[in-house]
Formats: sequence, C-alpha cells, structure tokens
Amino acid sequence: MAKKRSTRKETFLRWDPVDSLKSKADIAAYLDAALAEGDAALLAAVLGDIAKAHGILKLAEETGISRQGLYKALGPNGNASFDTMLKVTRALGYNVKFEPQAAA
Repeated sequence: MAKKRSTRKETFLRWDPVDSLKSKADIAAYLDAALAEGDAALLAAVLGDIAKAHGILKLAEETGISRQGLYKALGPNGNASFDTMLKVTRALGYNVKFEPQAAA
C-alpha cells in the first residue's frame, strides 16, 4: 500500500535584516561583519539595509545624494563608489577605521 503524500504546502516568512537593526550596536556589528568578508558589493548591500532602517529620504538629504541614486548604488545590482559608501557611513553616524592585519 502506498503512503499518501501530504498536500500541505510549507510557507516561509521572508527575513529582512532591517527588522533586526534596532540599536547602534546592532548596526555596528552588521557593518563589521560585512567588512570582515572583504566584499565591496556585500558592504554596499549592508549599507542599503541600514539606509532603509534609517530612512532613505532622510539619508538622501544628509548625504546630498538623490533617493534614486542611493537605491541604485546600494541596491542588489548597485556598484557604489567608495565616496558614496563613505558619505553614507558618515551620515549614519559611523566612522571607517583601518587597522593593521594581525601577523599570520
């Protein structure tokens, strides 16, 4: 006798990192994790998430970059310049700090 297959469909909720960015410490940890990966596209995407949590329109006013420009630069297919990433990071109230790598 064959087993009857369940016809129930599993549903999954979409996880949005913006919902988890509640404090300055949360945001700093998210930025640090992205920097540790060494991937500029990932850093831009993380900045995009943080920008959404902060408010894109407010960030556009603070950086002098248009709302559309921020969406384009920090979106999934964006290619944000270092200058844009610095402006966004500073407007969000964070500093970029370079430290020497530990000796291997």
